[in-house]
Amino acid sequence: MSKSLVLEKAIKFALRIVKLYRYLSEEKNEYVLSKQVLLSGTHIAKFIKEATQAESRQVFSGDMQIALKRASETEFWLLILHEGEYLDEKAYNSINEDCIELIKMLTTSVKTSKENV
Repeated sequence: MSKSLVLEKAIKFALRIVKLYRYLSEEKNEYVLSKQVLLSGTHIAKFIKEATQAESRQVFSGDMQIALKRASETEFWLLILHEGEYLDEKAYNSINEDCIELIKMLTTSVKTSKENV
């Protein structure tokens, strides 16, 4: 089974988010924001995976829209973690760039799927 490029990137991003969660909870003793970014960051891949198995274009579009919302939410939590000095500039820029790339890919997918519904 071949995966879509956006799903592959979302899975890799989810794994980075899990590592970030471990770092924040174990090294920084941060448990509230880290849980938020863990949930939103891993749910991106979850909803993209569900979309790839959708029974209709409408369901696909809906799942991709939810994935886009989760990506946007993750971008917010990453910003809060950076501004709260839990993430240094280098770490923030690296993971945030991946998040923005997913947002761009999902935005394109959602727009295309809406046009084709």
